[in-house]
Amino acid sequence: MHQRNIQAAGKAAGPDTKVLIMLHGRGGSAADILSLAAYLDVEDFALVAPEATGNTWYPYSFLAPPAQNEPWLSSALELLDELVTDLYQKGVEPENLYFLGFSQGACLTLEFVARNAERYGGVVAFTGGLIGDQVYAENYDGDFVNTPIFIGTSNPDPHVPLERVQATTSILKELGANVTEKVYPGMGHTISQDEIDWANKLVFNPEHKTAG
Repeated sequence: MHQRNIQAAGKAAGPDTKVLIMLHGRGGSAADILSLAAYLDVEDFALVAPEATGNTWYPYSFLAPPAQNEPWLSSALELLDELVTDLYQKGVEPENLYFLGFSQGACLTLEFVARNAERYGGVVAFTGGLIGDQVYAENYDGDFVNTPIFIGTSNPDPHVPLERVQATTSILKELGANVTEKVYPGMGHTISQDEIDWANKLVFNPEHKTAG
């Protein structure tokens, strides 16, 4: 199962610190996803990036029946739960806790926050959706209390169907999130500058009003 291998950067996590949990994609690493922070308005954040054992959070597609991805999926969610609990014990407030993931990391991010909905600082999912051969609405609970969530995706995307992204947005809204979904025709399985701009504007630095 997943070993506890967590890399950190930026500030130290504490009572007055904003913390961003960053989840890499399949085949990626903690260092990969941490490097993305250079493009985000997170200079004052503590950055925390767990690394998946074997560089994958679960073996099969996120669209497989959940049982096929066990016990890896539960292990990944448990690792996140322990990480969040640790941060809360350090005095980090839920509204100062942020999540970001790409691809498989975005799927895991969305699955975790939907199962544990509360008023977070914000969530960014670069190409992802809720996990399973269908959306299991009974797994999701809580109230996001207007937490800003940004989801960007390509149409088509080789791994994440647009229908699942749209179904995910719908569930998150039902749980009280303020979701912005952006679909990019033919973008491919990557992160675009426009997505980064939206993430900064909506989630990481909403007070900063850009000119024009």
